[in-house]
Amino acid sequence: MPLVYGELRRMARHYMQREKPGNTLQATALVNEAFLRLVDVTGVHWQDRAHFFAISAQIMRRILVDAARARGSGKRGGGVARLDLNESIDALPELDSRLVDLDEALESLARFDVRKAKVVELRFFGGLSVKETAEVLKISPVSVKRDWRLARAWLMHELSR
Repeated sequence: MPLVYGELRRMARHYMQREKPGNTLQATALVNEAFLRLVDVTGVHWQDRAHFFAISAQIMRRILVDAARARGSGKRGGGVARLDLNESIDALPELDSRLVDLDEALESLARFDVRKAKVVELRFFGGLSVKETAEVLKISPVSVKRDWRLARAWLMHELSR
């Protein structure tokens, strides 16, 4: 755990920047919850460090989406800020129920193109750079950029419906 805690904490802080101010879930709690879920993971053949962090990003995404679903038990989309997927993705508005919408659109994208969905998950939810995403997925940075651009366009179309 000491070898990966710093990186998991960086990922959690990246996630938490997009959450509402005053959110009861803090970065440390997110890391701890993710770690507890990672400890319970069985049957995974860890390939390398990058694989571990990809799974960690996925688990953190699940935790945040579950929390958003729990908070947003009211009508969908009521008074929630619009979600823009653009190059300045770090400056996103509060997500809440839009995070749930994004998660559902991302699951739909995964049925259509798994790799593009992974690129979004690693870049948007994991906060990985183009180079880091390329290393995790074992593809070129040019492919990551192309997948990122196409996936964003596809998700924006889905979210606008």
